[in-house]
Amino acid sequence: VQVVESGGGLVQAGGSLRLSCTTSGLPFDDYVMAWFRQDSGLEREGVSCISWSSGFTYYTDSVKGRFTISRDRAENALYLQMNTLKPEDTAMYYCAATDAYIGNPLTASTYLYWGQGTQVTVSS
Repeated sequence: VQVVESGGGLVQAGGSLRLSCTTSGLPFDDYVMAWFRQDSGLEREGVSCISWSSGFTYYTDSVKGRFTISRDRAENALYLQMNTLKPEDTAMYYCAATDAYIGNPLTASTYLYWGQGTQVTVSS
């Protein structure tokens, strides 16, 4: 299984970035994919997730209205469009996949496959 993120970088507050994630070899017929982030010294935080089959989406409150998760099923690609970025969005962003969840869909321990991460830095 491969999970590979890209698209991170340095951006000024108020700017935008688009993260991408491609996968191969996931052993699921249906699954949920998510974006998590982790800043140094902090716990990994769920940002957003999407059902691969239905397209149902879920966001953590701090990014609602600013971030949009989407997927391209033909390309096996996941995206996170991040607008109006704030310094507190600075973190390593990870893409993850799971076949099912119970309760909160942004619980990190639920996810079985992870990428290596892509760094997002927002300067003030």
